[in-house]
Amino acid sequence: MSDMTDKTASPSVPPKRLLAFAAPITDALTPYAEPVLRITVGALLIPHGYGKLLGGGLQGTADFFASVGFEPAYLLALLVGLVELVGGIALVLGLLTRPVAVAVAVFMANAVLFHAANGFLWTNGGYEYPLMWMIAALFFAVRGGGRFSLDRAIGREF
Repeated sequence: MSDMTDKTASPSVPPKRLLAFAAPITDALTPYAEPVLRITVGALLIPHGYGKLLGGGLQGTADFFASVGFEPAYLLALLVGLVELVGGIALVLGLLTRPVAVAVAVFMANAVLFHAANGFLWTNGGYEYPLMWMIAALFFAVRGGGRFSLDRAIGREF
């Protein structure tokens, strides 16, 4: 029986690069891609939580949640604000990355379900944006904080 497998598709053999001249740049930046994504995801959550918890938006969020049937609305608004603010800070630092990422993913899964009736595109109020957030959070729920995280620095991860 002949070996019909494609050796170029093997995980141990890197693919040939179409833009080989960029290899030094991409190779140098590769270790930083994951932490940049983690820090960005966390940093972009922080203002949403800040607005809810410290910017006076908690009651408005609770009122909105109650108007669409999410109860207990005030508690849920508080939890969402904490996930966004405290969780965002934790993601930036890479601290408790997996449990925080799970909390973000659960919150975003609910947002996906809420927006699903409006279709896919976010410009129409659809679920595109929360789906992207959910998938980014799931990435860190699976991978953890990575090399440049406090989780790694203290030698403890969930």
